[in-house]
Amino acid sequence: MEMIHETTHVARAEAARRAAQGEYLTFRLGDEEYGIDILRVQEIRSYEPPTRIANAPAFLKGVVNLRGVIVPIVDLRLKLGCERAEIDGFTVVIVLNVRGRVVGAVVDAVSDVLELGAEQIKPAPELSAQIDARFITGIGTVGTEQAARMLILMDIEALMTSADMGLIDRAG
Repeated sequence: MEMIHETTHVARAEAARRAAQGEYLTFRLGDEEYGIDILRVQEIRSYEPPTRIANAPAFLKGVVNLRGVIVPIVDLRLKLGCERAEIDGFTVVIVLNVRGRVVGAVVDAVSDVLELGAEQIKPAPELSAQIDARFITGIGTVGTEQAARMLILMDIEALMTSADMGLIDRAG
């Protein structure tokens, strides 16, 4: 059992190192603030109701036509189990380029772009088996110890290419 614990800890530390150093687009989902690699972001758009797709999972809001490209729109709030997923004036779609495919992610609001150094990123904590932490690469901290902002750093490519999303062929 100790060996499994050690291996998991090493894997989490390695994921945090891979996430380390870079620019992150930060956004809000409910009360939490997340960060994703800015290099995956194509643009940020105001929310417009997508065309619904029959029998799609609730988190797949539908599709929009973005300059001739049909883009699936995923509501990250629903996908990640936020209590509320209301549309308001701050709701935006982050348009992502993941493995050559364009995908939109609905979030409550975009905060800013931050540059994080390796010393600001810690490994994601070990969580119970009921919590899906596969897509968390680390926890970023910004500010002083007394007034630190904590960011959940997300591997948006891994999330969007996961089998349960059904959006992008993993072999691609």
